[in-house]
Amino acid sequence: MRDLSRTIVVLCPDWPVHAAMRADGIDADAPVALIEHGLVFACSPAARRDGVARGLKLREAQARCTSLITLLYDGVHDARAFEPVLAGIETIMPGVQLMRPGVCAVRARGPVRYYGSERAAAEALLACLGEQGVADARVGVADGPFAAEQAARRSDAERIGIVVSGGSAAFLAPLPAGLLLDERLGVLLRRLGVHTLGEFAALPAVDVQRRFGAVAAHAHAIAGGYDGQVVVARTPPKDFEVLVEFEPPLDRIDQVSFGFRAAADRFIDALTSARLVCTGVRVEVRSESGELSERSWLHPRWFTAADVLDRVRWQLQGSGAIDSGLRSAVAAVRVTPERVDSTGNHEEGLWGSGPDERVHHGLTRVQSMLGHEGVLTATIGGGRMLAERQILVPWGDAPPEERVRSAARPWPGSLPELAPATVFRERHPVRLMTDAGVDVAVDDRGMLVGDPAAFSPAARGAGVHRVQAWAGPWPVVERWWDAAASRRVHRLQLVDEHGDAWLLMLDGAGEGWQAEARYD
Repeated sequence: MRDLSRTIVVLCPDWPVHAAMRADGIDADAPVALIEHGLVFACSPAARRDGVARGLKLREAQARCTSLITLLYDGVHDARAFEPVLAGIETIMPGVQLMRPGVCAVRARGPVRYYGSERAAAEALLACLGEQGVADARVGVADGPFAAEQAARRSDAERIGIVVSGGSAAFLAPLPAGLLLDERLGVLLRRLGVHTLGEFAALPAVDVQRRFGAVAAHAHAIAGGYDGQVVVARTPPKDFEVLVEFEPPLDRIDQVSFGFRAAADRFIDALTSARLVCTGVRVEVRSESGELSERSWLHPRWFTAADVLDRVRWQLQGSGAIDSGLRSAVAAVRVTPERVDSTGNHEEGLWGSGPDERVHHGLTRVQSMLGHEGVLTATIGGGRMLAERQILVPWGDAPPEERVRSAARPWPGSLPELAPATVFRERHPVRLMTDAGVDVAVDDRGMLVGDPAAFSPAARGAGVHRVQAWAGPWPVVERWWDAAASRRVHRLQLVDEHGDAWLLMLDGAGEGWQAEARYD
């Protein structure tokens, strides 16, 4: 059984940072941090030398390292970048299990028999990873995946850590108990005087099971060197990507689209034969001079061959927010599925979906004629001003995650519900006057100078209406600490004699009263 539990673990330290830096062309010695939900998810060795650590808030990390380069963490890109590494390992050692991006495991029995020893197998892995540009990888060999990963982390100068068979318990004994236990249980054990995995393994197994539950009992077995986990080889995903190389390279979009048409049909036919539909694709366009344009595209339902061809064409056009970035003829186009789903999850309902189908086909047809940004859909985001909360995204695209998440944040000074029905994208100049015809102003204390009695939707005062009721003003102060970017406005609500309700604002920049929205 010891022979069956021997595991080889490959560890690529700081893999998320390494993958992101390589994708953005950032120097390996630069201080970089990946940010997720405002916290540091991972950081480079240069950033750690300046005090940056996982879990820090973004502002605190930037205060510790003023030259810190921050990037948003992308889990999809992290896993996709590690896929070629797994494929390379499988060429020399089949039966690889992905533990997480940057860490994988192989059962040691077969490679040891082939290469002659555990160290020789580890050296073969390091040589394979070096050829793929992963120069700082480490390899650990022990009884079970957990002990093998810890051996890799504490490897010698050769980046190889080997724990003798049956010695995992002694190897793990001096390590902190928090490596294997969650934070709540770790704090509880420290209060009880249990600080290391050896002290935790010395506790009676029955008492651990009874007091802390099944999860702690499993961790207790691992700490004692009885790791029951075995390597389960992954099934390599079927490759649906299509690649078309043009020889000679083409410099016209219609030629590229025509040359890729058959490949788009093969791409969709292969997915259909596997009973899959694709809701997200990645298009990579490589030019003759080596430039690369890559972008992920989403679809509101699922891609057809014509939809894939449209995305390739839009990316080549480089219109609007999409920039192809290519300054020479197109040499190759590659399309890879990023999001696939079973066709069974996209079948028609019991009573059909006629209206939805007509709407979808109509919008898709208009978008194919006008371009990617020809059809926009609205989503609500965060902000204090109503126009700032409007997010218009092309039909089929997902809105920016950061803008959507910002909608749930507190926005002091923002307008409470119910929101106006009509929001002006460009605020209209209006007049707000007293009975004497003097323009209403706001003093330094935020109080009205004069009571609103007349209102004109036009700045010149044409079409004056009597004010029946009003409320306000309410001050909105933004970025008061930054003199160059600060803004101070005052909002006021009123109802005119025709029953129309308006939301007005007075900007501190001296532009006078403006209509921000109307309650219809």
